[in-house]
Amino acid sequence: MRVTVLHRSRSVAVLDYRCDAKPGEGSVEEQHAAFSLSYVRCGSFGYHSRGTAHELVAGATLVGHAGDDYRCTHEHHLAGDECLSFQLSDALVDALGASLDVWRVGALPPVPALMMLGELAQQTAEGRTHLGLDEVALVFAARFVGTVSGKREAPLRMHARDRRRAVEAALLLEAQAGEPLTLEGLAAELGLSPFHFLRVFRGVLGVTPHQYLVRMRLRQAARLLSTDAPITRIAYDVGFGDLSNFVRTFRRAAGVSPRAFRQASRGDRKILQEKMASNF
Repeated sequence: MRVTVLHRSRSVAVLDYRCDAKPGEGSVEEQHAAFSLSYVRCGSFGYHSRGTAHELVAGATLVGHAGDDYRCTHEHHLAGDECLSFQLSDALVDALGASLDVWRVGALPPVPALMMLGELAQQTAEGRTHLGLDEVALVFAARFVGTVSGKREAPLRMHARDRRRAVEAALLLEAQAGEPLTLEGLAAELGLSPFHFLRVFRGVLGVTPHQYLVRMRLRQAARLLSTDAPITRIAYDVGFGDLSNFVRTFRRAAGVSPRAFRQASRGDRKILQEKMASNF
């Protein structure tokens, strides 16, 4: 089993699991260290816990209850499976407000709403969205609870204090856009749980904190591209971890590469004209 930690904070960790067990290999008894939701990206395997057996295929969700024993098997499955796993803190599970029995269903078959979020999480892990992995994990967990319990998430009533907090967070993000900021850290600054903070920010401003942060970084980059600063330095200065991610994100937002955007800012109308013509 190969395990890669993609994100870790006090509230949630996101791990990439890749198992290469072959059919017929013996299984080992293990124990869930935390409440977890694991989206099966590909492959299949058996899951046994609390006297119940489940067969999981691509698109299914494995549900782990903290402290429960389990084992995974591959008696009649092809070799190899991959999961994107969200490990949740006790405090986050409490904040979701569901009975702990919800976390003992063992597994869910491919459910459209969860499948779409699972694929969104995978795209986010690959750097192909403007979302944060912690944000997608919280939404996935909330959707899971709603699916199993049958309870719809109550509409969030925005008070003046909530609006003020959302704006304060946006100003903080703008002022510190080049620094490594986390959903959990921002929530703590405002005295909110990460789950409630995400709902408030998105409810007031229409975007998630991570989406807003990426857009602030892109706005700063657009301004800096009018200078002579090297593009690589601009990427790091505004907060992107690597050049390729910056170029890919900038092109997706602007429709042209950072280099072409710089040329356009210096009077090269041909680039913009060609781009506009290609969109019609």
